[in-house]
Amino acid sequence: MTSVYTRRQALIACGLSRFAFAAESVKPMRGIFIILATPFTESKAVDFEDLAREVDFMARSGVQGIVWPQLASEYITLSKDERMQGMEVLAKAARGKAPALVLGVQGSSTDAALEYLRHAETLNPDALIAIPPTEAKSAADFRDYYRSLARNTARPLFVQTTGGAKGITPPVEMLAELAREFPHCGYIKEEAEPVIERMTALSKHRPAVKSVFSGAAGKGMMYEMSLGFDGTMPGAPYPDIYAQIWEMYQAGRKSAARDLFAKLLLMINLDQQAPGTRQYMMKKRGVFKTMVSRRQESKLTPQAISEIDFCWEALKPYARV
Repeated sequence: MTSVYTRRQALIACGLSRFAFAAESVKPMRGIFIILATPFTESKAVDFEDLAREVDFMARSGVQGIVWPQLASEYITLSKDERMQGMEVLAKAARGKAPALVLGVQGSSTDAALEYLRHAETLNPDALIAIPPTEAKSAADFRDYYRSLARNTARPLFVQTTGGAKGITPPVEMLAELAREFPHCGYIKEEAEPVIERMTALSKHRPAVKSVFSGAAGKGMMYEMSLGFDGTMPGAPYPDIYAQIWEMYQAGRKSAARDLFAKLLLMINLDQQAPGTRQYMMKKRGVFKTMVSRRQESKLTPQAISEIDFCWEALKPYARV
């Protein structure tokens, strides 16, 4: 009996073989995947030396994955050349290290995103992620954007549900349809409200939907772990703390995980109350040379610094790096 393939099936079965990627080599898309911060020099140039050092910091912290560039990476302030070079730096720095490397390939339009994706493909990351397009006019535009990306890679492709065109949220059923059409597109970073309701709805579409992650600094991770979700993508200053909370919970040490998470929440809250906390901690922990940000001026008062240091003392005994 002769098998008949649709055009899409033929593309997946044959055409994608040109990508240097094997499904059996994929690292698990589960756990703590840190959104890397972007370091800057005093003149606000990207510090690629510190970006490479950040990879080592994450690997020594014990996280399962690293992601760049995303909103917390200040990616909207980066030029195309900076993004391309940053991908190259990270691919080299991550080679041979345990965390999965997830490269962000989002663009304002499909064509812009495909340019980043094609460059990322040459670097052999473990997965890709894309924020929705800002030029979209409808959820259908979101769908077409991700379909185009999925046709051009065989790697796990995370769909982020926020950060694109304002007022458009991709329906859960649309995300599930993408996952069924493209098996490698069943990875979701869910941040759209109501988050828990949407994450729960996405999980009902397993096994097509393979991983459901949260963002928002991991503030909901304790509840999310109890519901069986797959991980979270928080910011950069406390990777070893997030990793230990994850490890404790997975090992059944839920009370210990709760107590450590309570201490971490103090620092997460301070990042909102004292803008610049994140940059201060990246410098304090010896990862970055400066506290420079392109998005905001870090003008911490002596009182703010005192409070940050005070709250950090509760976490310091858990620091791995």
